[in-house]
Amino acid sequence: MKFKMDIKPIRNEADYKKALERLEVIFDAKRGTEEGDELEILSILIDKYESENFPIEMPDPISAINFRMEQLGLKQKDLVEMIGFKSRVSEIMNRKRKLTLDMIRKLNTSLKIPTEVLIQDY
Repeated sequence: MKFKMDIKPIRNEADYKKALERLEVIFDAKRGTEEGDELEILSILIDKYESENFPIEMPDPISAINFRMEQLGLKQKDLVEMIGFKSRVSEIMNRKRKLTLDMIRKLNTSLKIPTEVLIQDY
């Protein structure tokens, strides 16, 4: 007996739930098998649906800087080289002053925060 894939576009929440249920059933399928092919195709469809319906927004620049500082174990005083005077760092981190292009470049280079995150309005 031949296995038949029943794959359709995911158009709504009901289709999405059904796809997730099927994904759970075939999750451990081996590559190169018919179920493995179904798993791969279903994963692509689910990813597309999630990207379109549940987009993940980028963090605002200050949240991204805070997160990266926490990851690296940095304090505000460690940003003085990138941003300028201690008072300027405080103003930036308290959202009282905007980042300049020069600051964005330095933060991107030093902290590896993507420029598309740093250039956003906040």
